[in-house]
Amino acid sequence: MARAPDVHICEVAPRDGLQNLDVFVPTEAKCALIDAIAAARAREIDAGSFVPPKVVPQFADVDAVMAHALSHETATIGALVPNARGAERAIAAGVDAIYFVISASETHNRANVRRSVDEQVDGFRAVRAAIDARPAGQRPQLMGAISTSFGCSLEGEVSEAAVCRVASAFAEARADEIGLADTVGYATPKSIRQIVAAVQREIGTQMTLRLHLHDTLGAGLANAVAGLEAGIRRFDAAVSGLGGCPFAPGARGNIVTEDLVFMLERMGLSTGIDLDRLMQTREILARHIPANHLTGHLHEAGIPKVLRSAA
Repeated sequence: MARAPDVHICEVAPRDGLQNLDVFVPTEAKCALIDAIAAARAREIDAGSFVPPKVVPQFADVDAVMAHALSHETATIGALVPNARGAERAIAAGVDAIYFVISASETHNRANVRRSVDEQVDGFRAVRAAIDARPAGQRPQLMGAISTSFGCSLEGEVSEAAVCRVASAFAEARADEIGLADTVGYATPKSIRQIVAAVQREIGTQMTLRLHLHDTLGAGLANAVAGLEAGIRRFDAAVSGLGGCPFAPGARGNIVTEDLVFMLERMGLSTGIDLDRLMQTREILARHIPANHLTGHLHEAGIPKVLRSAA
């Protein structure tokens, strides 16, 4: 049996990558993108969001996309949900993982899900109860994601106490994992280390943490390295740097999966991802998405011979 990769990467392009676009990506293209990501041996795919189509029209076809994604049994297939109703739909669809979001910023939380932080915590508890009511073999993993953990374009600075408050609520409600999200890309290596340490002091080191990083100000990969130094081994990223939040002004793309994989492999950390196949996702995206949305240093430079020699 092959050993597990040193670093686990969740590919979020099919959900976070598409949610902020002003063009609708056809269902067949979304499915082709997921196929290509799975072929590149991604171990986890954030395949869509169970939200009302009037709120995010991009996911009007989420049921069909999710059914297709779940045909890939080699990857954990997850979905973001904003509330208990969305979780009911995700559970009924048979997803492997549910990502439930609460913002550390009260202002952003109200803009994002139309609820207070306390109301959203109650919603998370309801989702936990709904999952626990399922038979043991039919319970999806439940991740609590903390949006705006490193700053908010609506509120400005977000305190460590605000982040820790949500982390503590997630831990008390028995989240399986907690994600710290740099929703608008304001994080620095220093703040990454500080927030990770503060959360671990608050809830202990037994809880699995992951980082969801954006590259708004160009610090995305530096922040990933800071996360590694802080002991994080689970990251979200999007092919071609797609991404953004419709309810967080100024939010731009996620860290580029291709660039992250290259960096990690050159650092001697395995990801289990086939970089050549991952690079082929650009061709699918380019047919439907304007070129100005597609980024990535590796796409500009090409995969260096040094990596191919090492492989």
